[in-house]
Amino acid sequence: MTTANQHTVVDDTSVSALLERGRRLATPVLREAVDRLAPPMNTVAAYHFGWIDECGRPSEADGGKAVRPALALLSAEITGAPPETGLPGAVAVELVHNFSLLHDDLMDGDEQRRHRDTVWKVHGPAQAILVGDALFALANEILLEPGTSEAGRATRRLTRATRMLIDGQAQDISYEHREQVTVEECLEMEGNKTGALLACAVSIGAVLGGADDRTADALESYGYHLGLAFQAVDDLLGIWGDPEATGKQAWSDLRQRKKSLPVVAALASQEEAATRLAHLMRTDAKKTQEEFEDFDEAEFATRAALIEEAGGREWTSAEAQRQHTTALAALEPLDMPAHVREQLIALADFVVVRQR
Repeated sequence: MTTANQHTVVDDTSVSALLERGRRLATPVLREAVDRLAPPMNTVAAYHFGWIDECGRPSEADGGKAVRPALALLSAEITGAPPETGLPGAVAVELVHNFSLLHDDLMDGDEQRRHRDTVWKVHGPAQAILVGDALFALANEILLEPGTSEAGRATRRLTRATRMLIDGQAQDISYEHREQVTVEECLEMEGNKTGALLACAVSIGAVLGGADDRTADALESYGYHLGLAFQAVDDLLGIWGDPEATGKQAWSDLRQRKKSLPVVAALASQEEAATRLAHLMRTDAKKTQEEFEDFDEAEFATRAALIEEAGGREWTSAEAQRQHTTALAALEPLDMPAHVREQLIALADFVVVRQR
């Protein structure tokens, strides 16, 4: 996959440093927040974040890309404030993101995340639900603790984004049981499920730094469209991603019968492959999940090939690039330090060329 903005070369070093800064500054505060939870929720959360293994031993497991904390800290610098000003926002957004992952993994039946067993698989569904709820409560607690008017404004944006995220998950589940979903419905769902929280992440630090609503709204627009680009790439990886890179099973989204963008776009095409794909999916819908999961790899490969033949893969890749372009356009009217603008552009480029 090529970058959406062909004249921009992704600076991996710059992006890696930005993501590492997000992890370095946010992780200690994140750990302190998790330590507030009652046992065993604190250790279950620590396992989810990759700090310990299933036996409670210290671990250095993959804790995720940390794009959202990086964005929150960077957005604080737009106002001229130090990145640490955005730290409550960075931690709050990461807590909400992980609350959604814990619940999503359970609802989707995902057994692997970040190259190891998911929380519900190791600690049971009840703990996955409880710890997810606890992380959401912690997010608001952390964000409101400064007691400033800026903290109140930031919390309103976070709670709205969380509600949209939940709306998106509800839409995602309902679409699984529908024979037909339009591209527009799929984009609305993904805008809620992924775009809303990224939009919040890239505005919340600026709000904590004292930015006005016009600036915060423009940053949200950048983050929202970046989220749609992010999700489009995620949908591509959910079908064609390398399990070694993604930490998920091969054909993971096909195994779950997800109506992701490549699938919906393929079905909407006029290609003969779309008719064959629709027939297979109608047959698949009559099977139990256990029967469906007993398919051999060739069955999933056939479905992936039909999606590609019908144009779903190419359309989704182009959509990621379109959303990338729209995200960058939202930054144009804003005044900000040159290095912040460069890093926001580099992060956008990273999102559309990533392999996991």
